[in-house]
Amino acid sequence: MKIVIVFLLACIVLVLFWGLSGLLKQESDSQRLIRSLTLRVGLSIGLFILLLLGAVFGWWRPHQPG
Repeated sequence: MKIVIVFLLACIVLVLFWGLSGLLKQESDSQRLIRSLTLRVGLSIGLFILLLLGAVFGWWRPHQPG
């Protein structure tokens, strides 16, 4: 499950840089910026829901000192 979370975080960061590169180019392509923003928001909401579901169903357990 940790791999899924790390993968989603990496995707969010990649989409952020994808939108930034589109913003910094001379010709502004608003369609690309809107698409990257929509994708980033969707990934962020999906990650948040996954974390909430994991907390409710007990997929993550608190660290117990050994």
